[in-house]
Amino acid sequence: MTITTVLFDLDGVIRHFDPDAVGEIERRHGIDPGTIEGFAFAAPLLREVTTGKLRRAEWVDRIAEHLGNPAAAEEWSRQPYRVDAEVVAIADQLRAAGLRTAILTNGTDTIPAEAEQMRLHDHFEAVFNSAEIGHAKPDARAFHAVLDELDVVPHEVFFTDDSPGKLVGAKGLGIWTHLYQGVTGLRRVLQAHGILAPLLEA
Repeated sequence: MTITTVLFDLDGVIRHFDPDAVGEIERRHGIDPGTIEGFAFAAPLLREVTTGKLRRAEWVDRIAEHLGNPAAAEEWSRQPYRVDAEVVAIADQLRAAGLRTAILTNGTDTIPAEAEQMRLHDHFEAVFNSAEIGHAKPDARAFHAVLDELDVVPHEVFFTDDSPGKLVGAKGLGIWTHLYQGVTGLRRVLQAHGILAPLLEA
């Protein structure tokens, strides 16, 4: 069956944060390395914020309480990022060829505002957010929500994510999957699937 839709993860694929930033924040505030994200990304806290049970502001408040350092938590929550222009260019090429592009992210309630700031809707038909869906990747229900909204079947969809664990739910449904490890690999696999081969050739 022909692939009609390419679904992208957000963080680690389209949006990138400085990998050294958190360590710098911890160093400046005298916090042991790994403490902030060790707490912020642990269960069940992460699951609560990415399924909409907890607002992002409440999440940051809990991190601040755990650290005993509101300033460090606030600084962590406002890290700068960059949007990968090469990945966005691939999305634009796909759309120009008649394919649909969308994003599925394990995000918080602030994703709509962040998507507008990044102008993601200029390049992607939809931005699906786990906090709005109520289920986070790799839960198959998150992918079902996307399939239903876009009115496509699993074999029509290609999904790329930088986390192997997040691909599991998609694979189980029969969605084509790719572990994102860089834009070159993404181009190659899209070419191998026969998607935009002429435009993606070097």
